[in-house]
Amino acid sequence: MSVHTVRPAPDRLATPAPARRVRRYGWELPPFGGLVRPRALGVFAAVLGLATAALVASVSIGQFAIPVDDVVRALTGTGGADATLIVRELRLPRALTALLVGVAFGLAGALMQAVTRNPLASPDLIGISAGASTGGVAAMLIGGATAAGAGSYPTVPFGALAGALVAAAVCYGMAFRDGTITGFRFVLVGIGVQGALTALTSWLLARADINEASRAMVWLTGSLNGRGFEHAWWMGLALLCCVPLVLALIRPYQLLQYGDDTARALGLPVDRARMLLLLASVVLAAVATAAAGPIGFVALAAPQVARRLTGTANLPLLTSGAVGAALLLLADLAARLLLAPIELPVGVVTGVVGAPYLMWLLVRANRVGRAG
Repeated sequence: MSVHTVRPAPDRLATPAPARRVRRYGWELPPFGGLVRPRALGVFAAVLGLATAALVASVSIGQFAIPVDDVVRALTGTGGADATLIVRELRLPRALTALLVGVAFGLAGALMQAVTRNPLASPDLIGISAGASTGGVAAMLIGGATAAGAGSYPTVPFGALAGALVAAAVCYGMAFRDGTITGFRFVLVGIGVQGALTALTSWLLARADINEASRAMVWLTGSLNGRGFEHAWWMGLALLCCVPLVLALIRPYQLLQYGDDTARALGLPVDRARMLLLLASVVLAAVATAAAGPIGFVALAAPQVARRLTGTANLPLLTSGAVGAALLLLADLAARLLLAPIELPVGVVTGVVGAPYLMWLLVRANRVGRAG
């Protein structure tokens, strides 16, 4: 009788690795989970490179052009006095704020559209940004903060956050029916809340001093003019707090896009996951609005552009943030150069580009027979 020794199969999960290949579809990244495909990774790297190039161009190009090598010397403190002043005090804080605000709007839009499963669900369309605007304007008028220095006053970000949370709670409460919410109902309720909050903001401006109202109006159009490092600091702090939470919820983020029934069948606590993702979206949109005003259409377009670039069915989260950063940096660069020496508010440029995109999205949604 011969005895055969049976060797146990090697435990492939015994040795942790930074990433493991999942057949030919992509990589699963621990500890958060989620699947990353090679094309999506390449697109993310390319968009990140575009955002970096736009950041360098924003610091270098302007009415007073500064070569890149002079920019480096100005950042290290070895350049001329004029170049150092322009780079370190004027252009770099503005460019960093645009980068971080764009990331926040891109992430907020992706989270909102994933939670509602509707491409029209964007913070600037369903009342979240309008609530942040109302809270920010109230904080400005009460605290005496100017529009250019709004981000340096703690009352403005907290006022914007309070207004956005109230708007989100109203939208969620009115759209919640039969134990769930639908994207179509959420968008309709949000449009109504948007109109009511816009009227409230107009009433606050009508009762304010004319000088305070005019400064607040510049902020309400969405402007990066005069932004300093304090605005970038607020944005960096918000991203530092929210991004780890969002990455920890990457699996619920992906499962919610397949529908509530599928997510529940896979053991996901749908209501809790939706609330956490919605809360992260509201915080990101509110802080971005406090830093640069309610800049329109970045949160709406960035997730859809990212999905079309990556060719995935789900909305790529980090790529949406990178696309938002690149879009806002390029829009701000265009706002400074198109009518130079006159600088347009960046919200005007995003509105001109985003309005036709919104109309195309509505036509496409109607063509396929569904409202998003």
